[in-house]
Amino acid sequence: MRAVVQRVSEAEVKVDGKIVGKISDGLMVLLGVQKDDTEKDLDWMLEKILNLRIFEDETGKMNLSLLEKGGQLMLVSQFTLLGDARKGRRPSFTEAAPPDKAKEIFDRFVKKASERVHVETGVFQAHMLVSLTNDGPVTILLDSRKQF
Repeated sequence: MRAVVQRVSEAEVKVDGKIVGKISDGLMVLLGVQKDDTEKDLDWMLEKILNLRIFEDETGKMNLSLLEKGGQLMLVSQFTLLGDARKGRRPSFTEAAPPDKAKEIFDRFVKKASERVHVETGVFQAHMLVSLTNDGPVTILLDSRKQF
């Protein structure tokens, strides 16, 4: 499982011109599900995202997590995070989970996250317009297999 985690002051997702998700202070997470991801990958990624200390404390030091900050979470499924562009000019997506498996895992991720923070999402497999204001900017790349 891979994620691009961005600290945002606001984020919004539109589908067919309609806002389907919107948050203020929190994290915007693009989440890619790999074909052989398990519950272990899901749990690792969720704990890492919720507990990343990338929000500033009263001294201005990045020392607070989303949970401690009381921030919101925008989750958007994005299989292209599993793209491999090392060969040729067109990325290969063979490592991405098939849509049915990816949706099942993504939905479980959303459910588990929603038990702990306010969560908004995009629409799985829809063409989305995602906008955000990156606060910092702070952007972190995560991989449950710790490939980077």
